[in-house]
Amino acid sequence: MILFPAVDIKDRQCVRLRQGEKDQVTVFGADPVRMARHWADKGAKWLHIVDLDGAFSGEPRNRDLIARICSEVDIPVQLGGGIRDMSTASAYLQAGVERLIIGTMALEEKENFAAVCASFPGRIGVSLDARDGYLQTKGWVDNSGRSVDEVLPGLERAGSAFFVYTDISRDGMQSGINTRALEHVLDITSRPVIAAGGVSTLEDLKEVYPLAEKGLQGVITGKAIYEKTLDFSQALSWLKTAGK
Repeated sequence: MILFPAVDIKDRQCVRLRQGEKDQVTVFGADPVRMARHWADKGAKWLHIVDLDGAFSGEPRNRDLIARICSEVDIPVQLGGGIRDMSTASAYLQAGVERLIIGTMALEEKENFAAVCASFPGRIGVSLDARDGYLQTKGWVDNSGRSVDEVLPGLERAGSAFFVYTDISRDGMQSGINTRALEHVLDITSRPVIAAGGVSTLEDLKEVYPLAEKGLQGVITGKAIYEKTLDFSQALSWLKTAGK
């Protein structure tokens, strides 16, 4: 299982939001590139980057910072936020991003999403961001009115290589992962799934670890590692030995 440290970028700073609310911001660093290098130096196998400005505006706002991150760390980067057309997807992949996580376009522009998946097979995933059972779009601002069960089969047919599932009510709250909802997503897809939202302690990680056998590829952690309720190095050490 992969532990993905999150570097969320807003106003060119490294931040975390509370339940995705853009005015509920905690700044954890003035230099996202330096923060990315920090987690790589700590032993991270992947980085999870989110362009929050892009998610809210609908267009990339921090492409230069993201390109610098890709050039200054020697681990793969996955990126979400503001990727809503082919040219943006292509530019990020050419800049060194290993794989992309798409939300709004996947739910609202199915043909365009399928075209991106076909152009970059195996490198495009979908962000499934749920609030009260319904998927959100446009930086978690708009309610799509559809559930995971309704959209997931079509996203698989379109070519999504993996899914990132977030329970928005738990994001930034450090209240534990919604294991029941996560298990349901794993039950209805054969694609790898990454969990986000709610990881607070090593015990939370231990709770979901058995789901790796059902297709849970990893867990994204942000606020917990910045506020040190989850010791990143300790968590990596536990994961290294858990399967032995």
